[in-house]
Amino acid sequence: MSTMFALVDCNNFYVSCERLFRPALNRCPVVVLSNNDGCIIARSNEAKELGIGMGEPFFKKKAFLQRHKVKVFSSNYGLYGDLSCRVMSVLQQLEPDVEVYSIDEAFVRLPAHAEQPVIQQGKKIKQRVDQCVGIPVSVGIGTTKTLAKIAASVAKKDQQCSGVFFLEDSVQKTILSTLEVQTIWGVGRQTSNTLNRHGIYTALELQQSDPAWIRKILGLPCARTVMELRGQPSIPLEATPSSRKSVVSSRSFRHPVTELSALKEAVSWFISLAANKLRNQELVAAQLHVFLSTSRFRTDIPRFSGSSMATLPQPTSTTSVLIKAGMQELAALYKKGYPYNKAGIMLTGLGRADMQQQNLFVPAESKRNTKLMAALDQINRRWGRDALRYASSGLQREWSMKQSWRSPAYTTNWKELPVVH
Repeated sequence: MSTMFALVDCNNFYVSCERLFRPALNRCPVVVLSNNDGCIIARSNEAKELGIGMGEPFFKKKAFLQRHKVKVFSSNYGLYGDLSCRVMSVLQQLEPDVEVYSIDEAFVRLPAHAEQPVIQQGKKIKQRVDQCVGIPVSVGIGTTKTLAKIAASVAKKDQQCSGVFFLEDSVQKTILSTLEVQTIWGVGRQTSNTLNRHGIYTALELQQSDPAWIRKILGLPCARTVMELRGQPSIPLEATPSSRKSVVSSRSFRHPVTELSALKEAVSWFISLAANKLRNQELVAAQLHVFLSTSRFRTDIPRFSGSSMATLPQPTSTTSVLIKAGMQELAALYKKGYPYNKAGIMLTGLGRADMQQQNLFVPAESKRNTKLMAALDQINRRWGRDALRYASSGLQREWSMKQSWRSPAYTTNWKELPVVH
């Protein structure tokens, strides 16, 4: 038996997270909004049946949602991230080779000589996630990652599959002939336009094309997709996440910010979040970028968009050192009188914390900083993010995101644990 890949895809993930602690929401139309309650970014099946589209502005649909009694939630990324980790942990307990592809998707290599048929293996995965986490998933199985991705979309849409589908050779031709080429994993708009110009419109036509010719006009990635569609694994499973090239932390404000003091609070907070991500992955950063912008949609205000970069004396993940550099760059970038609606920071020049190249002219960073950051992270892991913070990131945070319909952080905040009466 050849190697099999399964794609485990959480169904309507953000909505499923909201429903997990509120069973009364089952079979009700539910939507989840983006940052600052701007657009609809997740919909239950019931909401989709009402004709609510992905990415629609909330203010345009507000009356419609109220009229159809649609339940609305602001994004709760703390809850979604924690439940995602739980799903991935269950998968890693079941099989050793797991690639976490996104917050709601993972590829799993199924054992080649398992006693159970692949469909039964898929059902076992689905049942275990439902039992241990409570999040419904669809499982698509194929001889390659690309075919598993196609199978997962069938498993999700076809109710007769009961959430698990194996893309066997006997049904491949029928299914691939119905898929437009732009829906294939890894085929973008520009690539699909080029394929269309050469008379290739479906997945089946791409499967039957010449890989050498495809590589000549579209490069190696698309040629690999052709081989994958033919059942020949060409995209390896990445069980170890590839190292980051950068860390970005940014937000849109709930209302325009004009004062430098408020911008300093926001940038300080973004740096604190990004520094924590660095330490969690045992990385350090050599450069820090700060960026500011006004709304690009409003024509009644002066516009500004800019960034500034600081090169650090030596790579670091110490929050205080990064905040100091960020404040200097922000002061140089800030222009008085502009109503800024977004700010953020980006850390680049990342490297491993245990393999730093020391600067001959700058003293090595004190071990005291390392111990201080370890204590800070430990306290916040135990008592919740923000339990201990830098004063420069502010207390009231009037600039923070608008989240009028955010559900409690049921799993990550002691104060918001569900109460059983």
